[in-house]
Amino acid sequence: MTSLFEDQAPRPLADRLRPATLDDVVGQDHLLAESAPLGRMVAAGRLTSLILWGPPGTGKTTIARLLAQHTQLYFEPLSAVFSGVADLKKVFARAKDRREAGQGTLLFIDEIHRFNRAQQDGFLPYVENGTVILVGATTENPSFELNAALLSRTQVLVLNRLNDHAMEELLIRAEDLTGNQLPIDLDARAALRAMADGDGRYLLNLAEELLALPESQRQLNTEDLAQVVQKRLPLYDKSQEGHYNLISALHKSLRGSDTDAALYWFARMLDGGEDPHFIARRLTRFAVEDIGLADPNALSQAINAWQAYERLGSPEGELALVQLVIYLGTAPKSNAAYMAEKAAKRAARDTGSLMPPKHILNAPTKMMRELGYGAGYDYDHDAQDGFSGQNYFPDDMARARFYRPKEMGFERDISKRLAYWDKLRSKRNVKPNLDEAAAAAQNAINADHDEEEGDA
Repeated sequence: MTSLFEDQAPRPLADRLRPATLDDVVGQDHLLAESAPLGRMVAAGRLTSLILWGPPGTGKTTIARLLAQHTQLYFEPLSAVFSGVADLKKVFARAKDRREAGQGTLLFIDEIHRFNRAQQDGFLPYVENGTVILVGATTENPSFELNAALLSRTQVLVLNRLNDHAMEELLIRAEDLTGNQLPIDLDARAALRAMADGDGRYLLNLAEELLALPESQRQLNTEDLAQVVQKRLPLYDKSQEGHYNLISALHKSLRGSDTDAALYWFARMLDGGEDPHFIARRLTRFAVEDIGLADPNALSQAINAWQAYERLGSPEGELALVQLVIYLGTAPKSNAAYMAEKAAKRAARDTGSLMPPKHILNAPTKMMRELGYGAGYDYDHDAQDGFSGQNYFPDDMARARFYRPKEMGFERDISKRLAYWDKLRSKRNVKPNLDEAAAAAQNAINADHDEEEGDA
C-alpha cells in the first residue's frame, strides 16, 4: 500500500526516468523489437521463463516489470541477496492462490546467481507446472552459475551494455525531464558517457550530480568534469567470465600477431585488478604453445620478464610484462611442438606397452646379452655424418611423424635438418618393411594430426 506521503519523497533521477513501456527501453532492440524474442512473446501474450543476462544498468529489472505489465501477470519481485527458502515458500504460496483465482505470476529474481544449487532446484516444480513464470536477472555467466536443470527450463537472453547512442538518449531524457541543460561542453559530454562504461543507471546518477551544481557554475570541460564526478570502475570479476574473456582476448590477439590489440587487453586486465603473476604465467604458456621453436628465445624472454616482475613488483615490473607482450606479438608463430605433443600422446595411448627395439636397450646382465639386448646398435657419433639412421620405434609400430615444423623463424632450419635426416634414413633403408596393418596405423596418426591442427 502506498503511504500518504510517499509521492512527496525525493526520488533519484534514474527512478524518475524509468521507462513506462517497453518502447521506452533503450539499447535492447535486439530483444524488444517486434521480430525479436521478447517482442514476439509480448505480441502473442505468452511469456516463457527467462534468464536476463547482462551488465549492471542495462534494464533487466525494468524489462521484467514491463513484461509483467504487458502480459497481465502479477509482478512479484525478489532479491536473491536478501531472500531465503522461507521467502520463496511464501511467494510460491501466493502465486498458487493467484493461479486458482485465474491470475498468473511473474516471479522476478534479481541476482538469481546468488541462490545456491539446492535453492535453484526449488524453482523447478513451480516453473514446470506454471505456478510462476520465472524471470531471473544476473550479471554472471549463467552457464557457470545456474543449474543445468534450471537452464533447460528457461531461455537465456543477453542484454547489451548501452552504446554511446543509447547513453546520449538517456542524457537528453534527463534534460527534458528536469528542464535544465547539463553544464558541460561537447567533449565533456562525450567523456561523461564514457565514464559510465555502458551503465545507464550510473550515467543518470552522474547527470544528477551535474544538474545539482549551483547555477553559477560555469560550463565544465573534460578536465573540470574529472574533478566533479568519478569514473565508473571497469567491470571485471577476476574469478568469473570477465577473467576468462579477457585472457582469451589477449591470447588470441597474440596468436594473430596483433600486438596493439594484445597491449589493449593486457592493459584492461591490469586496470581490472588482475594478478600480474597470472598474466605472466599465461604469457609463458603462450611462448611454448604458439611460438615454440619458431623462436626458441621466446620462452627465455617470458621467464626473464616474469622474474623481472617478481623482483620489481608493481608498477615498475609491469613494463617487463609489456615488453614481453610486444616480443610475443611480433615473434614468428608455430604450434608444431604443441601438435607434436598431442599426436605423440595419442600414439602412446593407442599402442599400449610395446617394447623398444632390442638394439637400443642396455644389456647389464649376461642373460640380457644372450637375449639380444643391445645387439646391432650403431653408435651415432661413429657413423657417417653422425647419423646411423637406425629405427628407434617399437618393432611392431610403424614409423610416425609427430613433429612437423613450419616454415616460420628458426623452424625453417629445423625443417631442413629433418629433411636431410629423412633422406639419409631412406638411403640406408634400415627400417624393415611393415605390414599393411602397421601402415594403416601410421595413416591414422597422420590423419589425426591433420585434423587437430585444423582445429587448433
